[in-house]
Amino acid sequence: MIFQDNNILNFEQSLESGLYFIIIGYYFLLFAFFLLMRFRLTKKEYWLFFSLLFLCFAFARVFFIINDFYLPQFKDFIDGTINRSLAFLPGLTWKLATFFSWVGISCLMGILGILLFTEKDKKSLILRILLIIGPIIVSIMALILPDGYFLTQDVISEYDLTVDSVFFTIGSWQYPIARFLFTLILSPIFTFIIPFLFLYLAIKTFGVLRRSYLLNSIGFLIYYTGRILQGALQFTTLSSMTQALIPPFIILLALLLIVIANNYEQLR
Repeated sequence: MIFQDNNILNFEQSLESGLYFIIIGYYFLLFAFFLLMRFRLTKKEYWLFFSLLFLCFAFARVFFIINDFYLPQFKDFIDGTINRSLAFLPGLTWKLATFFSWVGISCLMGILGILLFTEKDKKSLILRILLIIGPIIVSIMALILPDGYFLTQDVISEYDLTVDSVFFTIGSWQYPIARFLFTLILSPIFTFIIPFLFLYLAIKTFGVLRRSYLLNSIGFLIYYTGRILQGALQFTTLSSMTQALIPPFIILLALLLIVIANNYEQLR
């Protein structure tokens, strides 16, 4: 059988995945809006980066949905001992999701580079490029590192995969080394840096720009809080329904704030 004997998704999983599909729809809508209604009319790189940001977030979320909700339903079909030609899928979907997430972060750093370094000189151009390069390097690493650097022991056992695992270990706790680096080290750093830089810009400006930067700061802080809670809530005693609902609703609220922040007529 391709599918498991039980239902494809339980009620909580169906509801959660449905909310994330709504989020993906908003991502594509925002991509089209900023590309066609902002960049096409103004030709400003700022809006190009903003549109590509949401396109990357959309692709990342698609692969996270596949990895979290649908791939487990094909477990028996892609089991490493049954069909080894498909055994790469658990690692590939997570790596592609991580890749697009970090390319999206590079777009965010491109936006901040434009706002922070406004001069047209060579120095400002180099500083903008340096801001973008960091997340791009991380995204490339996510693609080229072996699966053993990303897959947890539970996933390896569930799919009966044959990989050379590399874990970061503290006492009895262990976590894949690349996932530890990307998720628990680099991601929180950028989660702090991005809202902080928008807040810095809000302090340095006035009027509409200040409101825009402040809302962007709050919006991206809430957005990454929702992203972090998606993984963190599984370690709490909250009900499965609560765990399924809180992160996507927080992300939807964050997207609303980001849209408001960038919809002032004066920003065109």
